[in-house]
Amino acid sequence: MAHTAMSGTGTTAGDDPLQTAVWRLRSRACWADAAALIRPHTAGAALQRASLLVERCLYTEQGWAEAEDALRTAEALAQSDDERGAAACERGQLAYAATLLTVRDRADEARAALGRAAALLAPGAPGRALLDFRRGLLAENLAHAPQAARAAYRRAHAGATAQNDALLLSFTWRHLAGLALREGELAEARHGFAESLRIREELGYLVGTAPALASLADAEVEPEASRLRAEAGRLFRLLGGVPIWLAGQLNPPAATA
Repeated sequence: MAHTAMSGTGTTAGDDPLQTAVWRLRSRACWADAAALIRPHTAGAALQRASLLVERCLYTEQGWAEAEDALRTAEALAQSDDERGAAACERGQLAYAATLLTVRDRADEARAALGRAAALLAPGAPGRALLDFRRGLLAENLAHAPQAARAAYRRAHAGATAQNDALLLSFTWRHLAGLALREGELAEARHGFAESLRIREELGYLVGTAPALASLADAEVEPEASRLRAEAGRLFRLLGGVPIWLAGQLNPPAATA
Protein backbone atom coordinates (compact mmCIF):
# COMPACT_ATOMS: atom_id res chain seq x y z
CA MET A 1 0.00 0.00 0.00
CA ALA A 2 1.10 3.55 -0.65
CA HIS A 3 1.59 4.58 2.95
CA THR A 4 3.99 1.73 3.69
CA ALA A 5 5.93 2.55 0.52
CA MET A 6 6.19 6.15 1.65
CA SER A 7 7.63 5.19 5.01
CA GLY A 8 10.28 3.81 2.75
CA THR A 9 11.95 0.62 1.66
CA GLY A 10 13.76 2.06 -1.32
CA THR A 11 12.62 -0.86 -3.42
CA THR A 12 9.35 -1.70 -5.09
CA ALA A 13 7.71 -5.01 -5.82
CA GLY A 14 8.34 -6.13 -9.38
CA ASP A 15 10.64 -3.17 -10.05
CA ASP A 16 7.68 -1.02 -11.06
CA PRO A 17 9.16 1.69 -13.32
CA LEU A 18 6.90 4.42 -11.93
CA GLN A 19 7.71 3.59 -8.31
CA THR A 20 11.40 3.30 -9.11
CA ALA A 21 11.34 6.76 -10.69
CA VAL A 22 9.41 8.19 -7.73
CA TRP A 23 11.90 6.71 -5.28
CA ARG A 24 14.91 8.07 -7.14
CA LEU A 25 13.46 11.56 -7.26
CA ARG A 26 12.34 11.47 -3.64
CA SER A 27 15.73 10.26 -2.42
CA ARG A 28 17.40 13.18 -4.20
CA ALA A 29 15.11 15.80 -2.64
CA CYS A 30 12.99 16.22 -5.80
CA TRP A 31 9.63 15.76 -4.08
CA ALA A 32 7.61 17.98 -6.41
CA ASP A 33 8.95 16.16 -9.46
CA ALA A 34 8.17 12.81 -7.85
CA ALA A 35 4.64 13.92 -6.95
CA ALA A 36 4.07 15.12 -10.51
CA LEU A 37 4.52 11.55 -11.76
CA ILE A 38 1.59 10.30 -9.68
CA ARG A 39 -2.00 10.67 -10.83
CA PRO A 40 -4.20 10.72 -7.72
CA HIS A 41 -7.08 8.72 -9.22
CA THR A 42 -7.14 6.14 -6.41
CA ALA A 43 -6.88 6.41 -2.65
CA GLY A 44 -3.46 4.76 -2.65
CA ALA A 45 -2.04 7.02 -5.33
CA ALA A 46 -3.49 10.14 -3.72
CA LEU A 47 -2.00 9.15 -0.39
CA GLN A 48 1.43 8.53 -1.86
CA ARG A 49 1.36 11.90 -3.59
CA ALA A 50 0.30 13.62 -0.35
CA SER A 51 3.08 11.83 1.56
CA LEU A 52 5.69 13.13 -0.84
CA LEU A 53 4.48 16.71 -0.52
CA VAL A 54 4.21 16.50 3.28
CA GLU A 55 7.79 15.25 3.42
CA ARG A 56 8.88 18.18 1.25
CA CYS A 57 7.42 20.58 3.82
CA LEU A 58 9.44 19.03 6.65
CA TYR A 59 12.68 19.09 4.69
CA THR A 60 12.33 22.46 2.94
CA GLU A 61 9.70 24.57 4.80
CA GLN A 62 8.03 25.05 1.42
CA GLY A 63 4.95 23.77 -0.37
CA TRP A 64 2.44 23.91 2.48
CA ALA A 65 -0.56 24.78 0.29
CA GLU A 66 0.22 22.00 -2.18
CA ALA A 67 0.54 19.49 0.64
CA GLU A 68 -2.80 20.60 2.11
CA ASP A 69 -4.51 20.23 -1.26
CA ALA A 70 -3.02 16.79 -1.79
CA LEU A 71 -4.09 15.72 1.69
CA ARG A 72 -7.65 16.83 1.13
CA THR A 73 -7.75 14.74 -2.04
CA ALA A 74 -6.37 11.70 -0.20
CA GLU A 75 -8.89 12.15 2.62
CA ALA A 76 -11.77 12.44 0.14
CA LEU A 77 -10.78 9.25 -1.68
CA ALA A 78 -10.07 7.16 1.44
CA GLN A 79 -12.69 4.46 2.06
CA SER A 80 -11.21 1.76 4.27
CA ASP A 81 -10.02 2.22 7.86
CA ASP A 82 -6.44 1.66 6.69
CA GLU A 83 -6.77 4.40 4.08
CA ARG A 84 -8.44 6.83 6.46
CA GLY A 85 -5.89 6.03 9.14
CA ALA A 86 -2.97 6.57 6.77
CA ALA A 87 -4.42 9.90 5.63
CA ALA A 88 -4.84 10.98 9.26
CA CYS A 89 -1.23 9.98 9.91
CA GLU A 90 -0.07 12.25 7.07
CA ARG A 91 -2.23 15.12 8.35
CA GLY A 92 -0.66 14.69 11.76
CA GLN A 93 2.80 14.77 10.22
CA LEU A 94 2.04 17.96 8.30
CA ALA A 95 0.75 19.66 11.45
CA TYR A 96 3.82 18.41 13.35
CA ALA A 97 6.16 19.82 10.69
CA ALA A 98 4.44 23.22 10.79
CA THR A 99 4.79 23.32 14.57
CA LEU A 100 8.37 22.05 14.69
CA LEU A 101 9.54 24.55 12.09
CA THR A 102 7.59 27.37 13.83
CA VAL A 103 5.55 28.08 10.72
CA ARG A 104 2.35 27.84 12.76
CA ASP A 105 1.46 26.17 16.05
CA ARG A 106 -0.59 23.15 15.04
CA ALA A 107 0.43 20.87 17.91
CA ASP A 108 -3.16 20.15 18.98
CA GLU A 109 -4.09 19.26 15.41
CA ALA A 110 -1.07 16.96 15.15
CA ARG A 111 -2.02 15.10 18.34
CA ALA A 112 -5.65 14.80 17.30
CA ALA A 113 -4.80 13.52 13.82
CA LEU A 114 -2.34 10.92 15.07
CA GLY A 115 -4.83 9.87 17.73
CA ARG A 116 -7.44 9.43 15.02
CA ALA A 117 -4.97 7.37 13.00
CA ALA A 118 -4.29 5.17 16.04
CA ALA A 119 -8.01 4.49 16.40
CA LEU A 120 -8.30 3.50 12.73
CA LEU A 121 -5.12 1.45 12.25
CA ALA A 122 -5.08 -1.99 13.87
CA PRO A 123 -1.87 -3.00 15.72
CA GLY A 124 -0.73 -5.13 12.78
CA ALA A 125 -1.83 -2.76 10.02
CA PRO A 126 0.78 -1.82 7.40
CA GLY A 127 0.85 1.84 8.44
CA ARG A 128 1.06 1.23 12.18
CA ALA A 129 4.85 1.27 12.47
CA LEU A 130 5.07 4.63 10.71
CA LEU A 131 2.34 5.97 12.98
CA ASP A 132 4.21 4.79 16.08
CA PHE A 133 7.35 6.53 14.84
CA ARG A 134 5.50 9.79 14.27
CA ARG A 135 3.91 9.61 17.71
CA GLY A 136 7.45 9.27 19.02
CA LEU A 137 8.44 12.45 17.21
CA LEU A 138 5.60 14.32 18.87
CA ALA A 139 6.54 12.97 22.28
CA GLU A 140 10.21 13.83 21.85
CA ASN A 141 10.09 17.20 20.11
CA LEU A 142 6.76 18.77 21.10
CA ALA A 143 5.87 17.17 24.44
CA HIS A 144 9.53 16.82 25.54
CA ALA A 145 8.75 13.37 26.97
CA PRO A 146 11.77 11.19 26.13
CA GLN A 147 10.46 8.07 27.88
CA ALA A 148 7.22 8.13 25.90
CA ALA A 149 9.23 8.82 22.74
CA ARG A 150 11.50 5.84 23.38
CA ALA A 151 8.55 3.52 23.87
CA ALA A 152 6.96 4.72 20.61
CA TYR A 153 10.23 4.43 18.69
CA ARG A 154 10.72 0.89 19.98
CA ARG A 155 7.24 -0.10 18.82
CA ALA A 156 7.98 1.46 15.45
CA HIS A 157 11.33 -0.33 15.29
CA ALA A 158 9.71 -3.69 15.98
CA GLY A 159 7.00 -3.02 13.40
CA ALA A 160 9.50 -1.90 10.76
CA THR A 161 11.56 -5.02 11.39
CA ALA A 162 8.51 -7.24 11.00
CA GLN A 163 7.53 -5.48 7.76
CA ASN A 164 11.09 -5.36 6.41
CA ASP A 165 10.77 -1.58 6.07
CA ALA A 166 14.43 -0.66 5.74
CA LEU A 167 14.09 3.11 5.52
CA LEU A 168 11.81 3.36 8.52
CA LEU A 169 14.35 1.26 10.42
CA SER A 170 16.97 3.86 9.57
CA PHE A 171 14.76 6.48 11.22
CA THR A 172 14.05 4.43 14.34
CA TRP A 173 17.73 3.54 14.75
CA ARG A 174 18.65 7.21 14.47
CA HIS A 175 16.09 8.55 16.92
CA LEU A 176 16.66 5.83 19.50
CA ALA A 177 20.37 6.62 19.21
CA GLY A 178 19.62 10.31 19.70
CA LEU A 179 17.89 9.56 22.99
CA ALA A 180 20.80 7.35 24.05
CA LEU A 181 23.27 10.12 23.23
CA ARG A 182 21.41 12.60 25.41
CA GLU A 183 21.64 10.12 28.26
CA GLY A 184 25.37 9.71 27.79
CA GLU A 185 25.16 6.16 26.38
CA LEU A 186 27.83 6.74 23.75
CA ALA A 187 28.33 3.14 22.62
CA GLU A 188 24.59 2.61 22.12
CA ALA A 189 24.26 5.94 20.34
CA ARG A 190 27.22 5.25 18.06
CA HIS A 191 25.83 1.85 17.11
CA GLY A 192 22.37 3.20 16.31
CA PHE A 193 23.66 6.12 14.27
CA ALA A 194 26.01 3.81 12.35
CA GLU A 195 23.15 1.43 11.54
CA SER A 196 21.02 4.31 10.31
CA LEU A 197 23.81 5.57 8.07
CA ARG A 198 24.54 2.09 6.71
CA ILE A 199 20.91 1.53 5.71
CA ARG A 200 20.57 4.92 4.05
CA GLU A 201 23.75 4.45 2.06
CA GLU A 202 22.64 0.98 0.96
CA LEU A 203 19.25 2.31 -0.15
CA GLY A 204 20.70 5.33 -1.90
CA TYR A 205 18.61 7.65 0.26
CA LEU A 206 20.79 10.66 -0.45
CA VAL A 207 18.61 13.29 1.22
CA GLY A 208 18.79 11.35 4.48
CA THR A 209 22.49 10.56 4.35
CA ALA A 210 23.74 13.99 5.44
CA PRO A 211 21.58 13.97 8.61
CA ALA A 212 22.79 10.44 9.37
CA LEU A 213 26.43 11.50 8.98
CA ALA A 214 25.91 14.55 11.19
CA SER A 215 24.22 12.49 13.89
CA LEU A 216 27.04 9.95 13.93
CA ALA A 217 29.51 12.82 14.16
CA ASP A 218 27.83 13.97 17.37
CA ALA A 219 28.63 10.59 18.95
CA GLU A 220 32.23 10.35 17.70
CA VAL A 221 35.51 11.84 18.90
CA GLU A 222 37.93 13.93 16.90
CA PRO A 223 39.19 13.75 14.23
CA GLU A 224 36.45 11.36 13.05
CA ALA A 225 33.69 13.72 14.16
CA SER A 226 35.03 16.55 12.00
CA ARG A 227 35.46 14.23 9.02
CA LEU A 228 31.87 13.02 9.25
CA ARG A 229 30.53 16.53 9.70
CA ALA A 230 32.50 17.77 6.71
CA GLU A 231 31.08 14.97 4.56
CA ALA A 232 27.59 15.82 5.79
CA GLY A 233 28.16 19.45 4.88
CA ARG A 234 29.29 18.49 1.37
CA LEU A 235 26.09 16.49 0.77
CA PHE A 236 23.98 19.22 2.34
CA ARG A 237 25.38 21.78 -0.08
CA LEU A 238 25.07 19.37 -3.00
CA LEU A 239 21.32 19.15 -2.36
CA GLY A 240 20.95 22.92 -2.14
CA GLY A 241 20.71 23.19 1.65
CA VAL A 242 18.23 20.35 2.25
CA PRO A 243 17.11 19.32 4.79
CA ILE A 244 16.84 22.91 5.91
CA TRP A 245 16.98 22.09 9.63
CA LEU A 246 20.38 20.42 9.27
CA ALA A 247 22.23 23.73 8.93
CA GLY A 248 22.18 24.30 12.68
CA GLN A 249 23.34 20.77 13.43
CA LEU A 250 26.39 20.92 11.22
CA ASN A 251 27.93 23.87 13.06
CA PRO A 252 27.37 23.83 15.93
CA PRO A 253 25.68 20.46 16.63
CA ALA A 254 21.99 20.71 17.53
CA ALA A 255 18.95 18.50 18.05
CA THR A 256 17.56 16.70 15.01
CA ALA A 257 14.13 17.20 13.54
